[in-house]
Amino acid sequence: MSPTSVPPSHVDADNIGGARSAVSYLLKQGRTAIATITGPLDMYVAQSRLHGYRNALEQAGLKSPRSMVAEGDFTEDSGRRAVTELLERHPEIDGLLAASDTTAAGALRAAGRRVPEDVAVIGFEDFPLAQRTEPPLTTVRQPLRERGRAMIRLLLEEMEEPVGACRRIILRTELVVCESA
Repeated sequence: MSPTSVPPSHVDADNIGGARSAVSYLLKQGRTAIATITGPLDMYVAQSRLHGYRNALEQAGLKSPRSMVAEGDFTEDSGRRAVTELLERHPEIDGLLAASDTTAAGALRAAGRRVPEDVAVIGFEDFPLAQRTEPPLTTVRQPLRERGRAMIRLLLEEMEEPVGACRRIILRTELVVCESA
């Protein structure tokens, strides 16, 4: 195997588990029609969060129809467009997982519904923006500091003693419950 064929070692947040915990939380709150706005589906992080969304619904015995999924691009504009599109297709939506806080902020502004009374909204990342939305955004916190530390440790270890194999470190996420859900 040539060095270029070995995947690089990396540190990441548990995007699948974070999305799964967000959707599970919505289900526990009695939400039954949960949609999602993804990031660009050619990105691993967006695919992982979509997988977690679908996994939580499947574990609850619910279907995850494609029409409850709208692709976004992690921007407020895409959140506004996607939530409008989703609500036109499924006016019964009462829960929404957005693949980023920025996308969720756009969805909050365009939903045209009471949040959280009519539709609960959860973002992903726990950016400072989450606390400035109205209402404050429930979000999946990524362990950014821990991720940076783990990346540095991994780099130093590999500089001291190259292993030659890909090492993956996946860090736990945390659901931060605020007023939007």
